[in-house]
Amino acid sequence: MKKFIIALFLGFSAMLQAQNTLSGTVTDLKNQPIKGVSVYASELHKGTTTDENGKYRFSNLPNRNLKISFTFVGFATQNKTINSLQKENTLDIVLEEAIFEMDEVIVSTAFNKIQSQNVMKVEHESIKNLQRKGTATLIEGLATIPGVSQVSTGTSIGKPVIRGLSGNRVLVYSQGVRIENQQFGDEHGLGLNDSGIESVEVIKGPASLLYGSDALGGVLYFNPEKFADANTFKANFSQKYFSNTAGSSSSLGLKTSTDNWKFMARGSYNTHSDYKIADGERVTNTRYNETDFKTGIGYSNAKFSSVLRYNYNELDLGIPEDGIADQTTSKKTGFPKQGVFNHLLSLNNVFFFEKSKLDLDLGYVANDRSEFEDSNVAVLHMKLKTFNYNAKYHLPKMGKIETIVGVQGMYQTNTNSGEEYLIPDAVTNDFGVFGTANYEWNSNVLQAGLRFDNRNITTDAQGIAGEEGSFEAIDKSYDSFNASLGYKTNLADDLTLRLNVATGFRAPNLAELTSNGVHEGTNRYEVGNSDLETEQNVQTDLNLEYKTDHFEFFVNGFYNHINNYIYTSPTGAVIDENAVFDYIQNNAKLYGGEIGLHFHPHPLDWLHFETSFETVTGEKQNGDYLPLIPANNWNNTIRTEFKVKNWLEDGFATLNVSSTFNQKNVSGFETESNGYNLVNLGFGGTVKLGKTAFDVNINGNNLFDKRYIAHLSRLKTDGIPNIGRNIVFGVNFNL
Repeated sequence: MKKFIIALFLGFSAMLQAQNTLSGTVTDLKNQPIKGVSVYASELHKGTTTDENGKYRFSNLPNRNLKISFTFVGFATQNKTINSLQKENTLDIVLEEAIFEMDEVIVSTAFNKIQSQNVMKVEHESIKNLQRKGTATLIEGLATIPGVSQVSTGTSIGKPVIRGLSGNRVLVYSQGVRIENQQFGDEHGLGLNDSGIESVEVIKGPASLLYGSDALGGVLYFNPEKFADANTFKANFSQKYFSNTAGSSSSLGLKTSTDNWKFMARGSYNTHSDYKIADGERVTNTRYNETDFKTGIGYSNAKFSSVLRYNYNELDLGIPEDGIADQTTSKKTGFPKQGVFNHLLSLNNVFFFEKSKLDLDLGYVANDRSEFEDSNVAVLHMKLKTFNYNAKYHLPKMGKIETIVGVQGMYQTNTNSGEEYLIPDAVTNDFGVFGTANYEWNSNVLQAGLRFDNRNITTDAQGIAGEEGSFEAIDKSYDSFNASLGYKTNLADDLTLRLNVATGFRAPNLAELTSNGVHEGTNRYEVGNSDLETEQNVQTDLNLEYKTDHFEFFVNGFYNHINNYIYTSPTGAVIDENAVFDYIQNNAKLYGGEIGLHFHPHPLDWLHFETSFETVTGEKQNGDYLPLIPANNWNNTIRTEFKVKNWLEDGFATLNVSSTFNQKNVSGFETESNGYNLVNLGFGGTVKLGKTAFDVNINGNNLFDKRYIAHLSRLKTDGIPNIGRNIVFGVNFNL
């Protein structure tokens, strides 16, 4: 019976296939063929590479429009749409040499346009570029993107902050699925490892139209690594060493593809000791260990594309409570500590019709979180299970108008099994329906959308009313209508203007509604408020970009008004030596932006200068400042690119100076922070020794061992500095 089912499935798949082909030649301006150009059809997760004659070929393509990208280092990316594919199709491409970064296809927005055609400005950064900066964790790399920072606990725990908003106000997507891992808590990190991730896209502003509740502040959208090119097998091994934490990071990946089938698997392991501050002392129990495994299998033909992916992540995290105490390089975590197990299963499908298509994404996330105080018996044990669905139907194009309608939802359960309860057992149901349209003419694009959402939260009663750890049963329903309107135009050949107005919302989370006890991550006795209303915001964004072959300049400005902003406020009472904080609401506003330039002087083709400045101010309605607002930052980088004879290619050397300013605009229970300057160096490239080739990176971060305390460090209240000098050495082999 099993063999019959497999044969039936394969036979059905074969019948669905069409014999549509696409082939062509890729050349430069001198009509010389280019070998090694990456040719990729993102909707099919299918790729190939040009041969020594610059030729490429795809088979089994759908009978409809298809987007193809042509990418090669040193040349401008070409993105082409093939209209109404026939049995045999030919597309020849001429690539031009380019200085600046590629014009990437943006996946996190509705219509998957390339950046130059996109109504919304989205920051796109490859994980390879972030890793070249030598950062120890994924969130540290993200914090180098203008407008993004982090709330950190040492080197092990980091929470993303986008333009002053964090926690449940920033939504994280991986493998096309929203990540749910109790992200309301200060001691709950991102829960993702950078291995097996291709790139990240950052939406800085409300994105509730596409993502519903919790995207009020923005979205981090992680794109998984691509499958191997058709009919190839690839193996990869990378190793990094971190001097400060005596840490290491190892990763091994395997992937292979046929014309239709694709498979990949990658395993990684990270281990770090306590980090050292500038004077050489270590911050006790900031050590951690991480195990990560990713795998995926995909199939595509002329009628549909389907990819099943799985990610397992295990974290063993020390919680620093004693400051600078025992000095050791042990990597075995002490008490108190956390154990976090995360399973992410996603199924991403695209069904192709003659003039339309259907995207259907299904996801399941299981987050198992335990806290151990003084033994291996968990005093706090929470299990969060989330099922997501997201269906988007791309209607047939009507003239110059593209339209998408969709439904989206989530079913989530939270259960407790430890003796302590942080939040009660609960069930959350989300449902949303939306529509959006894109109208493009000449160099102008107009995009608009409307959405309705409902979130229902029910919780169980727990404990004795009035005592610590007790919760009353609640049954709450929250509705919200949201809209967005964006316009993009070219004011001149090299000058682009984008203007966006969008609303977003966030329903109160379980901690805000029900808390009744000490939150160890904040060392406060927090009292929830079941009468909290939905946060609702409207944000205006202005983006101006000027780009030529040797000069790039951008200005981003935003104003964000939030009704019913939820925050904690001290009551003046004390319970068990912990100050009592209530959850309350007030209207708030945030404003600021980013400005930057990239200069590549001619004829010094090997030299780049990049600079950017970011600022954000957050205020309550009464004029007081909001908490957890990052300090202003000015970042400057000089980068050189070179080649050394036949043994070093794609070489680079960087000098970076990051200047963080004083933060005097603080909330009532925060303290002011002093500014500081950090100097970072980097060197690397592709080393060739005979037939062996490997990538090497050497980075020196905080090179002068500066003693400083970041404003958003959770260890700031104890006067504990951030990490000192850290030398990072990494190698990457394609086996």
